[in-house]
Amino acid sequence: MALISANQISKTYHVGEVAVQALRDVSFEIEPASFVSFIGPSGSGKTTLLNLIGCLDKPTEGVLTVADTEVAALDRRASAEFRGKNIGFIFQDFNLLPVLTVYENIEYPLIMVQRVEPGERKKRVIALLAAVGMADQRDKKPDQISGGQKQRVAVARALVTNPKLVLADEPTANLDHDTAYMVLNLMKKMRDEFNTTFIFSTHDPKIVGEAETIFTLEDGKLNGAKGKGGNGHGKSL
Repeated sequence: MALISANQISKTYHVGEVAVQALRDVSFEIEPASFVSFIGPSGSGKTTLLNLIGCLDKPTEGVLTVADTEVAALDRRASAEFRGKNIGFIFQDFNLLPVLTVYENIEYPLIMVQRVEPGERKKRVIALLAAVGMADQRDKKPDQISGGQKQRVAVARALVTNPKLVLADEPTANLDHDTAYMVLNLMKKMRDEFNTTFIFSTHDPKIVGEAETIFTLEDGKLNGAKGKGGNGHGKSL
């Protein structure tokens, strides 16, 4: 069964009296444990689509199902609870809290979102610090580590809640070539280890080359999907 299913979804924003259609009749499916990229130029609808999948917004038309839940039917509180249980986020500017250590940044969602008890929190954080190669940096603050290390911490923070899905909006935009590949390989390793689906919004050729399924967006429309095999797959409908 598909982890994500979009059926003829559209999104229209209203700027004053002007209607702007960000997405138009988009349909696709994404299976569990996929490594997927949505590509397209600025304004093509990539970020809008990630916001819909991440339950940060709702489609104007159509049906979007994520983890067996029709997300448009959720109210604000239910959407927040659904995100906290099922979805992790990785941002291009890392979004780490500067006053917290590496350990505390990873632990933060377990305290504020899922309210996990201390023993389980410690177990999960230590395991992910080791998995992303940051155990020896656990007591440092974000301004004491490199950009690549910050993104490693961001990957660990996204995975610490055991989500079914991780959404990444331009995750390599602020990384150099070698560091970007290192982070992408880490994400693939994490996908294989945790069976988590990773979905990217990007125009970065590094990510496009590593994705196993590529969806192309242009002017809010989906122009099909290309697959390269791997553990999971997606398809346009």
